[in-house]
Amino acid sequence: MPTSPAQPAGSRERMLEATIALLRAGGLSAAGINDIVRASDAPKGSVYHHFPGGKLQIAGEALEAYAERVRGFIGQALASRQAAPDKVRALFEAFAGRVAEGGFQRSCAVGTVSLDLDGDTAPLRTVLADALAGWQAEIAGHFDLGSAARTRAYAGLLLTAIEGAYVRSRAEASPQPFREAGAWLATLVD
Repeated sequence: MPTSPAQPAGSRERMLEATIALLRAGGLSAAGINDIVRASDAPKGSVYHHFPGGKLQIAGEALEAYAERVRGFIGQALASRQAAPDKVRALFEAFAGRVAEGGFQRSCAVGTVSLDLDGDTAPLRTVLADALAGWQAEIAGHFDLGSAARTRAYAGLLLTAIEGAYVRSRAEASPQPFREAGAWLATLVD
């Protein structure tokens, strides 16, 4: 939740925001407790006060907050156009702007953490799966391809392309992968 300029964010909110930024930049390995404390300028003791479950708890809560924001971002981009092909192009253009705004140094926090999953971090799998399912549902809600199954599958394809475009955009330091994918995927609903 944004805070007003007159009311600075508390330690808990600063730690969540710092965690989101760290996850987007380098995944779970970049978001250690000391990294979060340093980036948030919060007292180290407040981490365990606010997040007694440690790193997995703070990462899970940060991912949930991030997922809700991205869902809103997706909805806003898709709602900005009427025709289905234009919606697709607008969505991918919005993500192209997002990756460029981050200087090609930030990816999707859900994608980066998904790549970090192992036995110790498996409890985050549900949070990640829920985020992706929510985004897929948001996308599907803006299209009608004749059947719910077909619309859901198309939404999944768009989501998969977005995640892949993040990888290429970071590697190539270019928003072009989003634009290319959006242009091609728009032809499928034209």
